[in-house]
Amino acid sequence: MKIVTPVLPGTSRLRKTPGLSREAIKRLKWFDYYNSHDHNARLTCRYFGISPQTFYRWKRRYDPGHLERLENHSHRPKRLRQPTWSPELARDVLSLREQYPRWGKDKLSEMLREQGRHVSTSMVGRILRQLKERGVLLEPLLNLVSASKRQRARPYAQRKPKDYKIKQVGDLVQLDTLDIRPLPGLVLKHFTAHDVLSRWNVVGVYRRATANNAAYFLDVLEEGMPFQVKAIQVDGGSEFEAIFETECQRRGIKLFVLPPRSPKLNGAVERAHRTHTEEFYEVTDSTFDIAELAAELLEWEMIYNTVRPHQALNYLTPLKFLEQQENHQHRKEVRCH
Repeated sequence: MKIVTPVLPGTSRLRKTPGLSREAIKRLKWFDYYNSHDHNARLTCRYFGISPQTFYRWKRRYDPGHLERLENHSHRPKRLRQPTWSPELARDVLSLREQYPRWGKDKLSEMLREQGRHVSTSMVGRILRQLKERGVLLEPLLNLVSASKRQRARPYAQRKPKDYKIKQVGDLVQLDTLDIRPLPGLVLKHFTAHDVLSRWNVVGVYRRATANNAAYFLDVLEEGMPFQVKAIQVDGGSEFEAIFETECQRRGIKLFVLPPRSPKLNGAVERAHRTHTEEFYEVTDSTFDIAELAAELLEWEMIYNTVRPHQALNYLTPLKFLEQQENHQHRKEVRCH
């Protein structure tokens, strides 16, 4: 007995239509079936498992004399949105981005608005994307530095009380160190003091993270903070023991020490470390001589506190935040009197 395999209508014609894609051939089968079954659209949809909307959409395009119309077509709009910014604005965005290569559209648009340029954040983002696509804006070569740090247990550690309230600037300054490894065999110790309310930072770099250097950094910290430091929070590093703790007690500064394996409790200064790494160390062209680097770091500290908009401060700089707090306190005192 000879078994005859049924042939779908139109199959022989498919062999005579070279050049069609697999998708177009699949759609051609729909209409061959449709034409050979009394133009029953619902039956065709059930047979091929497609929706009536899909079938009728392609039926409007189907032309037996032009089977290429069954091919997928571009969905690109006929009219594309054209850039509305001026070449001067694009040059200003490029200049700022080259000056601060790790700053995104939010910070750059805030700085442009401070310069009197009326520009939206999304427009700055589109300008940056176009500059990258044209090859005008090149990302900087990053210096490979390590941010890893070991933590040791301190048996006499004093934790911050749970009921300790942070109401004013200086109520809590988080202090931590960061390993910087810019060159093979070279390890530097970066210190960051971060006020959790105003985001004001004081930074320094040393060859070693010793208790003597940490105690010396207390002088730098108190001189660099434009307000009184009332409490400092540190991890369990040995550099924050001995002389450093004695100096804190002598100056009347409360010292809170984190429990072991809890870097998240110092999350604000850890996040500041990331900013200093990405926006200063990885993009700074330096010989990494300690004296030269300290001078460059001091300039970056000024930019961080007085120029860089901070998203957590609603795009204010720490300096403007302090001025705003001072004005608010002054108005409050005037109302009380």
